[in-house]
Amino acid sequence: MEASTLGALARSWSFEPRLLAGVLLPAALYIRGWRRLAALHATHLPPARLAAFLGGLCALFLALASPLDAFAGLLLSAHMAQHLLLMAVAPPLLLLGAPLIPLLRGLPRWAARDALGPFLAWPPLRRFARGLTHPLPAWITMAAATIGWHLPPAYQLALRSPFWHGLEHACFFWAAILFWWPVVRPWPSRPQVTAWALPPYLLLADLLNTALAAFFTFSDRLLYPVYGGAPRLFGLSAPDDQVLAGVLMWVPGSVAFLLPAVVITWRLLSPPAPDTARPPVRRPSVVVPRAGFDLLRVPLVGSLLRARYGRRILQSVMLVLAAAVVWDGFTGPTLAPMNLAGVLPWTYWRALAVVALLVAGNVFCMACPFMLPREIGRRLGLATRRWPRGLRSKWLAVALLGLFFWAYEAFSLWDSPAATAAIVLAYFAGALVVDSVFRGASFCKYVCPIGQFHFVGSLVSPLEVKVRRPQACAACTTHDCLRGHAGQRGCELALYLPRKRGNLDCTFCLDCVKACPHDNVGLLAVVPARDLVRDPLRSAVGRLSRRPDVATLALVFVFGAFLNAGAMVAPTRAWMQATAARLGFASNLPVTTGLFAAVLLLAPLLVRSGAAARRFSLALVPLGLAMWTAHFLFHGLSAWSALGPVARRMAGPWGGTAPLPAAWAMARPLLDAPGMLALEVLLLDAGLLVTLYVGWRIACALAPRTRASLALLLPWAFLAVALYGAGVWVFLQPMPMRGMVH
Repeated sequence: MEASTLGALARSWSFEPRLLAGVLLPAALYIRGWRRLAALHATHLPPARLAAFLGGLCALFLALASPLDAFAGLLLSAHMAQHLLLMAVAPPLLLLGAPLIPLLRGLPRWAARDALGPFLAWPPLRRFARGLTHPLPAWITMAAATIGWHLPPAYQLALRSPFWHGLEHACFFWAAILFWWPVVRPWPSRPQVTAWALPPYLLLADLLNTALAAFFTFSDRLLYPVYGGAPRLFGLSAPDDQVLAGVLMWVPGSVAFLLPAVVITWRLLSPPAPDTARPPVRRPSVVVPRAGFDLLRVPLVGSLLRARYGRRILQSVMLVLAAAVVWDGFTGPTLAPMNLAGVLPWTYWRALAVVALLVAGNVFCMACPFMLPREIGRRLGLATRRWPRGLRSKWLAVALLGLFFWAYEAFSLWDSPAATAAIVLAYFAGALVVDSVFRGASFCKYVCPIGQFHFVGSLVSPLEVKVRRPQACAACTTHDCLRGHAGQRGCELALYLPRKRGNLDCTFCLDCVKACPHDNVGLLAVVPARDLVRDPLRSAVGRLSRRPDVATLALVFVFGAFLNAGAMVAPTRAWMQATAARLGFASNLPVTTGLFAAVLLLAPLLVRSGAAARRFSLALVPLGLAMWTAHFLFHGLSAWSALGPVARRMAGPWGGTAPLPAAWAMARPLLDAPGMLALEVLLLDAGLLVTLYVGWRIACALAPRTRASLALLLPWAFLAVALYGAGVWVFLQPMPMRGMVH
């Protein structure tokens, strides 16, 4: 940076008396009131509230007195950073300080009691203030201020006139105070709506912010012509400055809305902490049904899942589809977008599977068609051996999953219907052979790479197979959920439900539901990703901190998400081609192999440093699942119409109408480019926030002191943020529209 620019930055700080008084006077009043209340041992105002209020004043000072304000007329990005401080940083920090009581106590007694007291107690004023801070008018006010002042005429008017510029900032700040009031609920205010309304309240605000940010980022013209004629600073052109402003609004703005939404949701779904200060209350020994959502209690859906042959019906449907994929893969067109094997598994099934993981859990394993043929082997009575002791871990599955990720890209499996059909047949053969020889669900637990993918992803799922009433299990002596009985087998994966934690190794087969004589097993709602924070002794799994194989599996799942998407975009493919040519290779295969080996082999190295590394590896799973979901939804929503022409082609011999050539052309995606990018970044934002929150909870559990917790978390947080940045970069690059005829 040039010396003249540094000098301009140093001279751009403003120390106007009115501005200094507007910051220092509230700080002095708050500190005075806080000290008075602290002398009275007020428990509602810990030092953290003092720090929050002073931090909010500092953010306000930075927004109005720093070079951001001076450069707002020259750089749109500087103006956007100023708006973020005014709307997303200063207001929530000030409200977290619970400023009302400390500021009143900081005033002279005559001013607080005689001047302001009657005015603040006036009922019409209190009703008016309560109406303003209701979530509905607060949200509308914030939306109106955000959209209204970003319209080009209003925005450029504010840049030309100091009066309108100050009014713009006042509107932003006070609209944000109203917006954040229902979220923070500063003491001693009372909530006006249930806390369950706050996550949608924040998500709607984030959608508005994302839409506006995408408009800045992808606009093909300069929205505010005044910046086109302004002197350029830091070598940043006006269009690049506008893109940077959009990114600033998009990423930090989304974090400001999504982080409290995640925290509030987590707290709402978490069970209340026991009150150890009070003695336990004796209650009658009556079994009380467990509260909460249970999918098996839902009409129709629950009846189907609980039915004796409910799972068989789902598996039979999937078996028919798998048979159609194999048949068309070997006999149909070799062009993948025209073949069922090129469309159904890679475009539709993958997108639906990851969405199911986010919404319901490991639904694919419940309906897995590969388990139907293995029942033939069971009937033959050959499954008498136990799985070899040396292979009773996830290492074989880790190798197979990494091999699949590499082969998918190295040999373009998505573009070969015959290869896809061969993989499906290999799955059927592998399940049949393994489970015809070995007892239990050995193929599911130790071999199947798709199953391991879903096991890891289901750690973030909101549903879990678990007991409804622990008291009933304590009184049970038969343990039919594990052992089974004459009419129904128990859990083949040896998961004893009273000691089962999480979804790892659970295939959602629901055999335990049908075997339980007390109707005490359900598909219950749980806090997503909460299972990653704790490290209890889990039935048939042990402690995850002692399972380097599980941690490595999680890292391969996470790294594979970014590697699989990154290897598809145009800049990466161009780099691989250039590198292969420079090294004298005839194809990209050696470069692709080296890239996948370098990234995926890093996973076991990261977990060698101990139990803490294994637990933090699992904390990255939400980010990895978010990346898989965003990537697969991109293809699913882009090629949503690809199945129609394929189905009509296959129905041709049975009286169907063959599709016209125009039917194979690319259809319009369900979402346009800005909408698709907004969805992808929104998913990735949520994944990063959950990962950081889970990592922080793990760090606090491992090291009670804040400084030690931060030291533990910092390298993993850096890795998570780096992966997040790589994901955003991938989303911004051109990506081939696979599964569609170009």
